[in-house]
Amino acid sequence: MTTIHLVRHGEVDNPEGILYGRLPNFGLTERGHEMARRVGEHFATAATQPVELVASPLLRAQQTITPLHEALDRPVFTDDRVIEAANSFEGQRLNARRLAEPRNLVRLYNPLIPSWGEPYRQIVLRMQAAMASLRAKLVGHGPDAEGVIVSHQLPIWMARLAGEGRGLVHDPRKRECDLASITSFTFDSSTLVSVSYESICADLQPGQAVAGA
Repeated sequence: MTTIHLVRHGEVDNPEGILYGRLPNFGLTERGHEMARRVGEHFATAATQPVELVASPLLRAQQTITPLHEALDRPVFTDDRVIEAANSFEGQRLNARRLAEPRNLVRLYNPLIPSWGEPYRQIVLRMQAAMASLRAKLVGHGPDAEGVIVSHQLPIWMARLAGEGRGLVHDPRKRECDLASITSFTFDSSTLVSVSYESICADLQPGQAVAGA
């Protein structure tokens, strides 16, 4: 048995409210750093501590995993496959008026793909590949080994929907994936046997939807 915990990064400093996507230099707010500290404490004090740490290359993910890295004194492997989803609206401050502009409206022709960004199925495949690589490492640590991957809302949600056998097309407003939340996948060999979710920073969530994710 192995368990992989997909952790969403903490709150990002984004006062202009733009869709930052894969843009560089978007780090955590003070509250985001508190979320990261709580993630570190959560895993460092758990009955079974993670033996492998992985993070997206983006600054917010690297900052989120740092307290855990320091607490466990384990290296962090950066995996490009768990990066935020590509999005053609990146860098814009979106609202109904902006979406109605011709240059943006043309991108909304098929929400099932979605037409404005990286295809959902492609996100699933790269997340599953990253998890398979980590699972192979965990097996080498012996029974019941656990690992952590710090990633982003949409990739984590895609991995969960696929793992639970649900359709990938969804309403983004209904994703169950709080900032600094933990979505855990437990495997028996290569077979997924359970998926669970925990929001360890429910009291620290911002009062409105977060742009970017």
